[in-house]
Parts: sequence; C-alpha cells; structure tokens
Amino acid sequence: MGHCPGAAGILCYVGAYVFITYDDYDHFFEDVYTLFPAVVIMAVGALLFIIGLIGCCATIRESRCGLATFVFILLLVFVTEVVVVVLGYVYRAKVENEVDRSIQKVYKTYNGTNSDAASRAIDYVQRQLHCCGIHNYSDWENTDWFKETKNQSVPLSCCRETARSCNGSLANPSDLYAEGCEALVVKKLQEILMHVIWAALAFAAIQLLGMLCACIVLCRRSRDPAYELLITGGTYA
Repeated sequence: MGHCPGAAGILCYVGAYVFITYDDYDHFFEDVYTLFPAVVIMAVGALLFIIGLIGCCATIRESRCGLATFVFILLLVFVTEVVVVVLGYVYRAKVENEVDRSIQKVYKTYNGTNSDAASRAIDYVQRQLHCCGIHNYSDWENTDWFKETKNQSVPLSCCRETARSCNGSLANPSDLYAEGCEALVVKKLQEILMHVIWAALAFAAIQLLGMLCACIVLCRRSRDPAYELLITGGTYA
C-alpha cells in the first residue's frame, strides 16, 4: 500500500512529459483532446498520493472503514486507468489523419523567420527528427516561401549534421535529409501516447494488487476473532 505515493510521482511525471513533448509538436496536431489521457493520468497521480496516505493510515490503525474506503478508491482509480488506456488507443489511431491534415497548412505558412511560431516549429522538427519537407525535401518547391526566395534552396534545418558546408541548395541533395517529416511526426506522437498507455496498464496492475491485499486484510479481520482481539488489545472472556 505504500507504493501509492511513488506511483503518483511516476504517473505525474509521465503526464508532464506528454504535455512538454506535445508542446513541441502542437502545430502539427489540432485536436487538443489528444492531451485528455495525459490530463487524466496526472489527475490519477495526484489522487494516488491521497490514496497512499489513506492506505497507510488505515493499515497502521487496522481500520475496517479506512480499508474499505481504500479499496473503493482503488477500484475507481483502476477503472479510470482502464479508461485512459482505451482513450490512448482511440487518439493514437487518429494521429495519422490529424497530422496529415495539419502539416500541409503549417508548411504553407512557413516564412523562415524565428519570430513566427509555425516556422520555429518546422525548423525544430526538421532538426530533431532529421527530416525535410512533408514527404521529402522536394515538397519545399511547392511552398510560398520557396517561390518567394527564388534561390532554389530549402531551410537550413534540412541540412544533415555531417554536411558542414550545406546551404540548403537543392543542387546538393546529398547534404539534405532524405526522409519526410510527416511519417516521423506521426511516429513521435504515437510514441508519446504509448507512454501514457503503458504507464496506465502498469499501474492498473499495481492497483489490482493493492485491492487484493486490502481485501485479504478485511476478510481476515471479519473472520478471525483472535486477529480482532490482537489488534484491539482485548482478551477472551
């Protein structure tokens, strides 16, 4: 039962990780409800901390009412974590369509300035994921930014880290990342949601174990008078 505070910390960490990582890719995913599993898992984490305190007090005092409350709350948390798993899979399946719809708009609005949030997001993703364009670097030829610059080059964020003299020119495609960003963004977002799913599954199993242990203690109290007397300090008449 003492696992709850530790579990709470880990679940809150997972939820915070999802929020922070998602913030780097939010331009490529318009559905804010994707974060709902992360919100739930952080709320569950906070609730687990409270449950841990209730469980510890109930165990120390061997309070039947406290243990029953502990089991009931654990059951609610268990159901919530199952819901998080289901929602995680639902939103994970929607990622590809959402990214496909959003990424086209983001690339069209690119202007190459650091003051523009969409431009910063594209440059960040291309550097971090080692990609260029939507499907490949040739996608840049269809953007307004490419047509306006008229220098037959792509953003410097498309340059491979090993290409020291790269200036983004399409005349040297070997200096550019060959893979497009759409598939990699989808993969990254799905990985983020899988962190939530696996965390919820793992702690659902722990909650199940916690409920089992608490139920054993409750059953032992109700069926064994000697155990009751031992706890209360009483004696047989």
